[in-house]
Amino acid sequence: MKPGIHPAYGPVVFRDGAAGFAFLTRSTMTSDRTVEWEDGNTYPVVDVEISSASHPFYTGTARVLDTAGRVERFERRYGRREAR
Repeated sequence: MKPGIHPAYGPVVFRDGAAGFAFLTRSTMTSDRTVEWEDGNTYPVVDVEISSASHPFYTGTARVLDTAGRVERFERRYGRREAR
């Protein structure tokens, strides 16, 4: 890699305010705000709106859409398209 063109890569805490969940990882993201982590060290913190702790797919609360019913309803309403 070329020196001097890549952003700094270091430990960052990502915090999901909706779920009250935070995790420490490495990233190139930066922040002026900091938080004291469980190990006693201070790290920059980035607040995110959604994470695996609050996303419906990961929490099991995702809804399944009836796409077949939608297609059938569309075809009833507008008719089938003729093959060429």
